[in-house]
Amino acid sequence: MEKNEKMYHIGLSREDIKDTKYCILTGDPGRVGKIASYLDEATYLGENREYKSYLGKISNIQVLVISTGMGGPAMAICVEELKKIGIETLIRVGTSGGMQLDVEAGDLVVATGAVREEGTSEEYVPMEFPAVADIEVSNALIASAKELNTKYHYGIVHCKDSFYGQHNPERMPASKELLEKWDAWIKAGVLCSEMETASLFVVSSILKLKAGAVLSVIWNQEREKRGLDQKQDFDTDTEIQVAIRAIDKLNNT
Repeated sequence: MEKNEKMYHIGLSREDIKDTKYCILTGDPGRVGKIASYLDEATYLGENREYKSYLGKISNIQVLVISTGMGGPAMAICVEELKKIGIETLIRVGTSGGMQLDVEAGDLVVATGAVREEGTSEEYVPMEFPAVADIEVSNALIASAKELNTKYHYGIVHCKDSFYGQHNPERMPASKELLEKWDAWIKAGVLCSEMETASLFVVSSILKLKAGAVLSVIWNQEREKRGLDQKQDFDTDTEIQVAIRAIDKLNNT
């Protein structure tokens, strides 16, 4: 492809990102500017559909920040087009809902793998194929969380397509199946639930990209069900710092 050929959805070309290899992904376009504020020499590149982007530096490393919108299809499109313009390593900075009782609002979760209860990744490869993070990226995220002395967990996360299918399963025609699976994921030790990580991991694996994810926990509906202390925490500053430190580590290994 030509260096100045812009991708149809994300609206970026190789020339726009100047041989950048690292990318921070976030679902909410409104969070992109916040992440960019942590970078040196941050420059707004543009936006198209749900894809808003900035280019900046971490210790003189060029880094792209881009939003993916909500759900697996938009994530898969973004990863496909980032691969075409030269990105090699991706870190998702996202939000989630806790599932285990000790995964509380304000905690971080480093996702090492994801339950593929979504439809996008199945159009790439059968469900028997695991959705797993790159081990080097995961280790860098874990090490960064330790250095920041923040409460974190690492392990399997749950990924779905329907937000309200999770939060209001009783009113869905498929309620029996939804409730049984949710109970199974909790018994299996799944840490939290969100909507994009399975697609990120599967598509990245197939495209030979390195991918990881750090998720902040907004709240925990299981704690609320049991009448335990419950709060909401929408602060994403710590997970952004974790991702930035991780990229710095990866570049120096």
